[in-house]
Amino acid sequence: MKALNWIGWASAGIGFILMLLGIISGLISKKILPIQHAVNYFHMANSFFLVTIALFIVVNRCECNRKE
Repeated sequence: MKALNWIGWASAGIGFILMLLGIISGLISKKILPIQHAVNYFHMANSFFLVTIALFIVVNRCECNRKE
């Protein structure tokens, strides 16, 4: 389960980086990556945050079942 925990943290980090890229892209009004609109960065970040939440729930559930 430690690997899933690391993957969850990596997914959260990628989501945070995408949010920063969206903010920077919105402020300077230029494309950083080949993405047309700044809001698309936030849509991608949302997906990574949902994966993070799901992984942390799975890890937490499995650890609770192991202790009982």
